Amino acid sequence: MTIIVHHLENSRSQRILWLLEELALPYEIKRYERHPKTQRAPDSLKAIHPLGKSPMIEDDGQVIIETAAIVEYLVTKAGGTLGAPEDKTGAQLYTQYLHFAEGSMMPPLFGALVINRLGFLGWPAKKPILGMVEELLAWLETELASRPYFAGGELTAADVMMSFPLEASQSRAGLDDRFPNLQAWLKRIHDRPQYQTALEKGGPYAYA
Repeated sequence: MTIIVHHLENSRSQRILWLLEELALPYEIKRYERHPKTQRAPDSLKAIHPLGKSPMIEDDGQVIIETAAIVEYLVTKAGGTLGAPEDKTGAQLYTQYLHFAEGSMMPPLFGALVINRLGFLGWPAKKPILGMVEELLAWLETELASRPYFAGGELTAADVMMSFPLEASQSRAGLDDRFPNLQAWLKRIHDRPQYQTALEKGGPYAYA
């Protein structure tokens, strides 16, 4: 059966399309647009899963939610392609960044998004929130000083997970020329043919 990806515009689900292209797994896209004022996902996603969040996929009669869980499921389905490296250090880094993306990077980035929408009301919190993001970026910059990808010398699904928070950081949270290693990594992934194909299939994406 073909995997169905419930893909919300400008969201975490873009990296699921990229991963599927890298894994060469057949899939179908059902694309959803955000509400023009609230920017929330449409209620039609709740017909697929009660939480109504994207990404979610359907495969083999089940609905799977949560980006990292979807990534692990797809890597397993593809026989381990883009999974953890065989060496102990690479495997540990793979697991770390698979969860760092949502666990450490996304909370302050979401805070920055909310603050920007609050206008003047958000100003008191803007500096500390962006300071948190900058601290994370500074550490990640040192992590990529000695290797091209987050888990080692080759692309893995950990890089796929890290793509959205770092793209969002470049768009709205200060990832600029002060972080050349991170910018080089972003260019490296954006130049991949599979990434470009995922962009073409997924429709407009504000962060690439």
